[in-house]
Amino acid sequence: MQQSGFTHTIDGRGESSDASFDVINPGTGAPFAVCPDASQDQLDRAVAAARRAFAVWRETTPAHRRERLRSFAEALKARSKEIATLLTREQGKPFARAQDELNRAFANLEGLLAIELKPELLRDNERGYVELQYHPLGVVGAITPWNVPVLLALPKITQSLYTGNTIVLKPSPYTPLTTLLIGEIAREHFPPGVVNVVAGGNDLGAWMTNHPGIDKISFTGSVATGKRVMASAASTLKRVTLELGGNDAAIVLDDIDVKALAPRLFWACFGNSGQICMAIKRLYVHEKVYDALCDALVEIANKVKVGEGFEEGVLMGPVQNRMQYERVLELIEDTRGQNARILCGGEALPRPGYFIAPTIVADIAEGTRLVDEEPFGPVLPVIRFSDVDDAVRRANDSRFGLSGSVWSADPVRAREIAQRLEVGTAWINHHVGVEYDVPFGGTKESGIGREYGAQGLKHYTEIRAVSVPVLPPMAPPTGAAKR
Repeated sequence: MQQSGFTHTIDGRGESSDASFDVINPGTGAPFAVCPDASQDQLDRAVAAARRAFAVWRETTPAHRRERLRSFAEALKARSKEIATLLTREQGKPFARAQDELNRAFANLEGLLAIELKPELLRDNERGYVELQYHPLGVVGAITPWNVPVLLALPKITQSLYTGNTIVLKPSPYTPLTTLLIGEIAREHFPPGVVNVVAGGNDLGAWMTNHPGIDKISFTGSVATGKRVMASAASTLKRVTLELGGNDAAIVLDDIDVKALAPRLFWACFGNSGQICMAIKRLYVHEKVYDALCDALVEIANKVKVGEGFEEGVLMGPVQNRMQYERVLELIEDTRGQNARILCGGEALPRPGYFIAPTIVADIAEGTRLVDEEPFGPVLPVIRFSDVDDAVRRANDSRFGLSGSVWSADPVRAREIAQRLEVGTAWINHHVGVEYDVPFGGTKESGIGREYGAQGLKHYTEIRAVSVPVLPPMAPPTGAAKR
């Protein structure tokens, strides 16, 4: 029997819809729940509720907002097993990894609340006094993807509300249920209209980005969709933060300890079945350690248990949806005509669901789809290089620029190389990891704006300069009576 009873959160109340759609468990490939499909009228009412609530919420103090958000977080923690179970069913990741996702989301929420946005003094001298103030924008429209739905929804809620905004949140139609449950829990902790959650497909997202009652869009997803979001938001000059795809490169130098670093490199690619925007998607390895590292990665891949999220000992789940599953298999198949070597995996597993064996491809280079496009799945191209300058040039020769990393026993050398990467985040000897106090976002087509840190919070505000001139001494009015 399919789960049902999920509702949108609009103006502090639960609402169903006339229309609905099935939610697929990627571990079985079969529907397991029914989700309400929001109408345009329901979106309009959610936005109207958010606008009404904004008039009051914007006047609350940061201390009050922190208290409400912390109370909300405690309520989520009390139901974390229920949320993690639902997350595993709709997203596919192993249950332990679903619990990890929630814990990271809670840590990010608490960390963001430790950041204070105070007025900044620009000038206080003979020219006068000027300070910058950060004021809430209004209604934030947030759109989240299917790979880490809780980890991305909670920070958008936190950053929006903490800065004095209200929110209308739309999860991916592939993974809507955990976010709807989060919205249900939020009803008990915020005034009506402060947090609204509506589920639906592409039409709902387009209605949001074009809606005149929404002041900012915070979108995480693909480059192609991000471009459509930006074009639509331009009609009302909405503020936008776009955290888009990445085809992240890692450069491995010739002095590494292969045995020590291979597991970290492997999971920086294959964590969440490769479905992380900042995962390693291109691995550039110096020729001196190329064969040894390939062998070490294959050894790890062959030991990883791939399976449904509740199976004992499973470390890697399925690709989340059929469309992405077919795309990853298509990219793998394309390498067979490129004189590349598939060292392990390379095929779907013979079982229900969207399972692909972890796949490592050697002797491959730019000009192939697997290297040039973002696969977003459990497949890694390993690219040989002999000259570091050439590796940097090749890593940068991409329309993507989300993040990248350099791996070396010499941190000074690694830092010099990392500073040359054209990315929003450059890591040294690690890869993947958003921190609440560090701004995250991309260059090039990987995005606009930043999330997290003080800089990220500022993207949820309007900057106001308050200027007080130095006035000359008051002169008596012309024609004043003399004594």
